[in-house]
Amino acid sequence: MDLGERRVAMLAELGVRLWPRAPIAEVAEAAGLAGAVAPLGIRVEATGGEPASAAPARATARDADTASMDWPTLRVAVTGCTACGLCEGRTKAVFGAGHERAHWMIIGEAPGDEEDARGEPFVGKAGQLLDNMLAALGLSRQAGPPERQVFIAHVLKCRPPKGRNPSREDLAQCAPFLERQVALVRPRMILAMGRLAAVLLAGDEPLGRLRGRVHSYLGVPTVVTYDPAYLLRNPTDKARAWDDLCMAHEALQATSGAD
Repeated sequence: MDLGERRVAMLAELGVRLWPRAPIAEVAEAAGLAGAVAPLGIRVEATGGEPASAAPARATARDADTASMDWPTLRVAVTGCTACGLCEGRTKAVFGAGHERAHWMIIGEAPGDEEDARGEPFVGKAGQLLDNMLAALGLSRQAGPPERQVFIAHVLKCRPPKGRNPSREDLAQCAPFLERQVALVRPRMILAMGRLAAVLLAGDEPLGRLRGRVHSYLGVPTVVTYDPAYLLRNPTDKARAWDDLCMAHEALQATSGAD
């Protein structure tokens, strides 16, 4: 990836290392990811729409209704959803934000207190960190062409009370909404941020084992990395997160070149 002086300075502030542009096989080897790359560039691990061990049972009729929704109808359904107990404690449902045909889709875990208060994904310090890392790739959630845009959403649309882990029922009710968002955006790359998003989108393994590979979620190449809030608490892992973003960028370039 060609990085201008502004991006280099930004990455230095993030505390992530840089390397010159190289084939993805060399990048993987340098990152200790040998075996993750096939001779043609990327090995996509087909995990399907949902890992079997993590996929909760859902109501088929409701899924069918959600699968036919357009953007306005889907937004109304999410903001007014009362299908599980999370609605009782929310301030605002967090639908998602960004370009509706963005080439990149960022999927996080569950909304936090600030997201719940504002009804927007990835705000506060975690959101600022995410914005900086995306900017280093030339991406933004601001207005722009779809290839430079992201659509950001959460696996859950409502904040779990007191930061508790979501239940299978919580996940079951929100899953059709996320699947419909992916279908409408039709992204070329998904970045799953945090263990909950990683498990649901890529497979029921520790996040560290899911990193370094390109998975497939609903037919979209998917790369797993750390949640920005985690990176604020563990800044030494920012370099690994940057490795993941570079792998995603290289994978997207490889698939775009094959089109």
